Amino acid sequence: MSLRVLVTGAAGFIGSHTTEALVARGHRVVGVDAFDGYLYPAEVKRRNAHHLAATLGDRFALIEADICDADAMRTACADVDVVCHLAALAGVRPSIAEPQKYVRTNLHGTTNILEAVRAGGHKRLVFASSSSVYGAKLGTAPAAVAAFREDDPCLHPASPYAATKRAGELLCSSYRDLFGIGISSLRFFTAYGPRGRPDMAVYKFVDGIAHERPIAVYGDGSSRRDYTFVGDIAQGVASACERVEPGAFNIYNLGNTQTVSLAEMLGHCERVVGKRAILDRQPEQPGDVPVTYADITRAQRDLDYRPTVDFPTGLAAFWDWYQRDRG
Repeated sequence: MSLRVLVTGAAGFIGSHTTEALVARGHRVVGVDAFDGYLYPAEVKRRNAHHLAATLGDRFALIEADICDADAMRTACADVDVVCHLAALAGVRPSIAEPQKYVRTNLHGTTNILEAVRAGGHKRLVFASSSSVYGAKLGTAPAAVAAFREDDPCLHPASPYAATKRAGELLCSSYRDLFGIGISSLRFFTAYGPRGRPDMAVYKFVDGIAHERPIAVYGDGSSRRDYTFVGDIAQGVASACERVEPGAFNIYNLGNTQTVSLAEMLGHCERVVGKRAILDRQPEQPGDVPVTYADITRAQRDLDYRPTVDFPTGLAAFWDWYQRDRG
């Protein structure tokens, strides 16, 4: 069945790929984006929006609006089957510097979306959360940490960003209990790939190596991340939009289940660019965690989520896109 899906943050990194995945699966998308330039230039998102408009035709429409505008969100949500709420301020370190911005967008904005869904009588919502809600898994080496499971209580988020995402999940749970809205909360694990955000590690490393600029490297290189190709995440999000049921609240990890250390990631970036990195060694940063590592058993079972792209393959795809985009 073809769905009409509202995607907030549709011009962003994950949002633009999710929009493409939904349309490829036969759905129509109404995108919402404020083209905020806080973390990186708004022009990056405008290029994404132009790409979507040029390639998706009449199966995609865009509304320029802020999720913190309650009236605009009620209007945007008025005639859709599913709301896919991806818009947020991301980033651990900026959230420590300016937590109020994150609370406004990630909590006030999410409450506006929930209220708009309730007011419109809708019963299905997909919410973008983050692996950062798990916090730091202390007491053992990063390589020995067990995969993160969704039944973890997540009581110790390590940054304001992480705390807003966990609080967003709890808001969603309460709206399911009070109003019967079916909600799937998706915890993304370190997305990377074409159209990646310039503020993210893979982009910054590749960009710095390509231009022979010093790269800030925090810690000793042993921290590990479950890097997940954006195309795999987008398929998981699209599947969640198709399968979320009224009255259900479920949390799903969308990761790749293969961790890569910071030192290994740096080596992969050097190989794909064909140059050596110039390193600017820095101490560990507040809010950073030693490892992220997804158990995806639940997403495999319920969403038929099957990540297929390993890190070297995904990095090569990112490098190909980067050369075209920056050329």
